[in-house]
Amino acid sequence: MAKSVQAFLQEFNDQMQLLMSDVTEAYWMAQTTGDPEWANKLSEAETKLNLLFSRQDIYEETNRYLESENLTEMEKRQLLLFLNGMKERLLPEEVLADLSKRSSDLNLLFNTFTPEVDGKKYSANEIRDVLLNSTDQELRKKVWFASKEVGKVVEKDLLELIRKRNDAARLLGYDNHYQMSFALQELDQQEVFSIFKDLINQTDNAYRSMKKELDERLAIKFGIQPSDIRPWHYVDPFFQEAPTSDTTNLDSFYKGKDILQITTDTFQAMGIEVSDLYKKSDLFPRENKNPTAFCIDMDREGDARVLCSLEEDSYWMDTNLHEFGHAAYFKYVDSELPFILRTNSHILTTEAIAMLFGKMGKDPRWLAQFLKMDEKMLQGLTPELAKLQKLSMLIAVRWITTFVFFEKELYENPDQDLNSLWWNIVSEVQLVTPPDRVDQPDWAAKIHFTLAPVYYQNYLLGELMAAQLIRYIENSISPEIFTKETGEMLVNQFFKPGALYNWNEKIRRITGEMLNPTHFCELYCQT
Repeated sequence: MAKSVQAFLQEFNDQMQLLMSDVTEAYWMAQTTGDPEWANKLSEAETKLNLLFSRQDIYEETNRYLESENLTEMEKRQLLLFLNGMKERLLPEEVLADLSKRSSDLNLLFNTFTPEVDGKKYSANEIRDVLLNSTDQELRKKVWFASKEVGKVVEKDLLELIRKRNDAARLLGYDNHYQMSFALQELDQQEVFSIFKDLINQTDNAYRSMKKELDERLAIKFGIQPSDIRPWHYVDPFFQEAPTSDTTNLDSFYKGKDILQITTDTFQAMGIEVSDLYKKSDLFPRENKNPTAFCIDMDREGDARVLCSLEEDSYWMDTNLHEFGHAAYFKYVDSELPFILRTNSHILTTEAIAMLFGKMGKDPRWLAQFLKMDEKMLQGLTPELAKLQKLSMLIAVRWITTFVFFEKELYENPDQDLNSLWWNIVSEVQLVTPPDRVDQPDWAAKIHFTLAPVYYQNYLLGELMAAQLIRYIENSISPEIFTKETGEMLVNQFFKPGALYNWNEKIRRITGEMLNPTHFCELYCQT
């Protein structure tokens, strides 16, 4: 006799929970130790989880249950999410194991690679420090090129992994891995690309004007002509951040300050507690840990962990607020929900919350309340910070679009001249002049191609959702933002429902409309 849908869902949720605990434990240890043993354990754990989702009999059973007319909303949502999770894993065991091992091995290479310049090793923070502060153009150039060296280390294996991902997607009836990923993320590729292209058009005049002004400012700083500006004159290796001016550089305000305490205070003002998550997190610089900050939900029962390499500066303040935005979301999901629903409703929804909190470090309201900045100083800073925030968002639109456009081409034809393609897109979209040498895999130095494939579009979609949330909060709850009422809305309406609703339905239930880019454009796109 066939089991009931309730019994089927309970059994599947229990199995998934058991296997995912091994995956998250191995992942955390691999990222925090750089130990190859944990990379191997991660590969094994992921393969076991993938095998659960690759069973044809369970896939067919899930489809049969979905045809039932007597499903509750929660039962239907669980079945749909299980089905999406299974569609990309209906592959032979050896294929699943191979993909997992290749990915884990590449992640290990990223975690253990340390670039060198003139015999000196540079950590990610040290590279950042040179690009932020040094006026030695030769050193900046050497450090910038060194930051790309990992691309040459991983390129061959990364391209082979991409081909293998495409082969697997074709076995499942898709043209390539990119197309499959969009479909199974409940995203319409044509709609997303249309939104991004429209944003490029709407921001074009503002971006060109502000970038021209930025290049002129940098040219004066380095004693060169604006036409001589190259990638190493910006403050990060991929030109994904807006450099501060002398006026908007807030680093000095953080010297001697407790970044964690300020983070605690920020969330507590909204009735959200995150300080209990610090103990199991890994928050300060050391060797053999992933240099890229991230947050992971270990068990969907409140154990959310953040990895950072905190320094007493504005960048790490913003990053910590961003990552603990993720953590707060994970922590406050309703623990009574079934396991498959006990997470964010979509990657872009957790990115939206992280971005909402990550922007606070440049918000005059936050600076007054939590950094105790002098009112007179704030009055002078406010217009400059607004300008910086606008430039940051314009740069983010161009950088994310660059990544997304390139990644689509990468999966559609991994055998083309990717090095030239990368710099062609960078030149056209970001308006960045390439270095003289464009025959190296500089693109491959971005870990997301390995660690989080077909993920980057969610950053920009998250920015759009964050803007919509900010406008809703300011207009319907409180212009101050950092209030208990705002926190109650986020916890009860955004966090607690977990994945019960589709991402677009979630934002509609809160703001009264589906995702609407207009709010972002009103905030950041006006000339």
